[in-house]
Amino acid sequence: MTWLRAFGRFFEQKIGLHRLGIALSLIIVAIAAVVLYRKLHNINVGKVLTAMATVEYRDVVISALFVAAGYFTLTFYDLFALRTIGRKDVPYRVAALAGFTSYSVGHNVGASVFTGGAVRYRIYSAWGLDAIEVAKICFIAGLTFWLGNVAVLGFGFAYHPQAASDIDQLPLWLNRSLGIAALMVLAGYVAWVWRTPRVIGRQNWQVQLPNGRLTLLQIVIGIIDLTFCAAAMYVLVPNTPHMQFVDVAVIFITATLLGFASHSPGGLGVFDAAMLIALWEFDAEELLAGLLIFRLLYYITPFALALAILGIREFMLHFTERRNGGD
Repeated sequence: MTWLRAFGRFFEQKIGLHRLGIALSLIIVAIAAVVLYRKLHNINVGKVLTAMATVEYRDVVISALFVAAGYFTLTFYDLFALRTIGRKDVPYRVAALAGFTSYSVGHNVGASVFTGGAVRYRIYSAWGLDAIEVAKICFIAGLTFWLGNVAVLGFGFAYHPQAASDIDQLPLWLNRSLGIAALMVLAGYVAWVWRTPRVIGRQNWQVQLPNGRLTLLQIVIGIIDLTFCAAAMYVLVPNTPHMQFVDVAVIFITATLLGFASHSPGGLGVFDAAMLIALWEFDAEELLAGLLIFRLLYYITPFALALAILGIREFMLHFTERRNGGD
C-alpha cells in the first residue's frame, strides 16, 4: 500500500490525470485519422450519395423515432439527479429542458462535462440552484450514464464477445472475461450501496449516492437510453449481410465511448472509424451513408433544435427582465 501511495503521488506530480487524458485523446484521434484515411481514400462519393437517397423513408422515420425516444429518456437523467440531491421543487419540464439542451450541446461541442454543465447552470440557476448543486446533478447524471454502459457492455461482451473483438481486436476469451468482470463489479457496487448510505466527496462538495433500489433504477434508465440509441443505428445499417441487434449494439456503444474519450465534437471521426472497422462486412459506401444519416438525426438536428430553444428562452428572459425593470 505504501508503494502504491508513493506511485500515486509521483504520478500526480509528474504526469497528472489531465495530461494523461490529453495524451489518450490525441492518440485516439490520431489512430482514427489513419483508419479513416485507409477506409475512405478510395470511397466513391457518388455511391455514398446514391446510397443515402435510396435508404427507405420508413427506416429514416423509425430511426428518428428511436432518437427522439433516446433523448426523452435523457431527460430522466436530470430528473433522477434532482430528486437525488433533494430538489423536488424543480418540475419535470425544467429537468427536461436542461437534460435535452445540455446533452444536445455537449454531444456536438465536445468536452460535455463543461459545455453541458454550463447549459445546466444557466437553466437551473433561475430556480435557485448554485454551482455546487449543478455539479452534483452532472455527477449523478454521469453516474447513470456509466452504470448503463457497464451493464450493456458487460452483458454484450459476455454474451457475444465476437462483436467486441471486431472493434478491439482482442481474443474472444479475454473479451468474455472483461464482460463478466464488468458485471461482477456492477453487482458489487449495487451491493455496496444497497443498505448503508454512501457519501462521497469532501467538505462542501458531498453527494449521497442513491441506495440499491434507486441504483437499479439508474441502471434501467441507462439501459433504455442506450437501447434506443443503438436501435436508431441498427435501423440504418445495410440489410445485407444480416447482423443481430446485440452485435450492432455492442459495437455502437463501444464506438460511442471511444468518441466520448477522444473529446472530439460529436465523436467526429473516432466514432465513424470504429464503426467502419467493426462493421467491415458491409459495403463501405452503404455503411457510410447510414452513419451520415444517423449523425444528422442524432447530432445535428437535436443540436439545432437545442440552440433554437435556448435562444428563444434567452430572448423571453431578456424581454421579461426589461418589462419588469420598466415597471
